[in-house]
Amino acid sequence: MTAPDLRVTLVQPDTVWLDPVANREQLAVLVRAQPATDLIVLPETFTTGFSNDAVAHAEAMDGESVAWMRALARERDAAVAGSVPIRSGEAVYNRLLFVTPNGEIRHYDKRHQFRMAHEQDRYAAGRDRLVVEWRGWRICPLVCYDLRFPVFSRNRVDPARGDDLAYDLLLYVANWPAARHEAWRTLLRARAMENSCYVVGVNRAGVDGHGHDHRGGSLATDPVGVALADCDDAPQVASVVLSLERLREYRRKFPAHLDADAFRLTR
Repeated sequence: MTAPDLRVTLVQPDTVWLDPVANREQLAVLVRAQPATDLIVLPETFTTGFSNDAVAHAEAMDGESVAWMRALARERDAAVAGSVPIRSGEAVYNRLLFVTPNGEIRHYDKRHQFRMAHEQDRYAAGRDRLVVEWRGWRICPLVCYDLRFPVFSRNRVDPARGDDLAYDLLLYVANWPAARHEAWRTLLRARAMENSCYVVGVNRAGVDGHGHDHRGGSLATDPVGVALADCDDAPQVASVVLSLERLREYRRKFPAHLDADAFRLTR
């Protein structure tokens, strides 16, 4: 049986500062103008931008942004992924939501918090990595600063899958500023090469309410670091078709993962 391809749509907007309604409206327009797809990827904190005030705009899991993502996934018959400030009890999380057309929601709470912006003072940290299965693919979604920590994202052999790896696609949603643009691009390629997987990173464009510029640079890369979709610094949407068959063939010919070092995360 032929392994399924996966069409991924990278949505790189100029996020409207602290305005969830305006952001949902502009993103809906961008997405509806695109052809059919399997996975729609939105940036980190796509409803607000990455702000010290985002906690005041945090929503519940039964709030408007989650309902919007569910409706969009159903309308487009595609999974929708992106992070939103979500309040759960007394805590607020920078929560990546992975929403499928049947309304199912899986989530990952950002583990590595950007201390240079005091994110740890506003958000509770996540702990566990998430791998979701979608249309024959296994996808590991992470958030922005997580990109700098390769141990947490390391793709290891899954005993339940024989000699196969735990995931096929590593996904990053971000508000990555222009001052560190080259790090963003370099680390995305590095994660692809060291994990023998596709990597998709989606960033925002434009200047935020703090005056920080974002150069976009959303990127999809294959396991050897070759760009398959490559965005410049303007708001835009790009699509790419990923081949699971080609990925499996690459891993058969170059099974470096079988020589990887064993380790265990302790916290």
